[in-house]
Amino acid sequence: MIDWLGWLATAVFLTSYFTKQSTTLRRIQGLAACLWAVYGVLIHALPVIVANLLVAGVALASSFRRPRFMTTSGS
Repeated sequence: MIDWLGWLATAVFLTSYFTKQSTTLRRIQGLAACLWAVYGVLIHALPVIVANLLVAGVALASSFRRPRFMTTSGS
């Protein structure tokens, strides 16, 4: 049963590459990383837990950040 969670996390992560918007990609990758973190808890693997919580945090936070527009100086 635990292995299926790992396979589900992999499948969710792979689907992110079929999205056209970067925000959607980051949110799907954040969800996949959360699933990987739960998988890490179930197999008692602290590096898997920590790494994926960090990835999930960055992916989700960056997906909610407002885009900054580049300004050009008058040359």
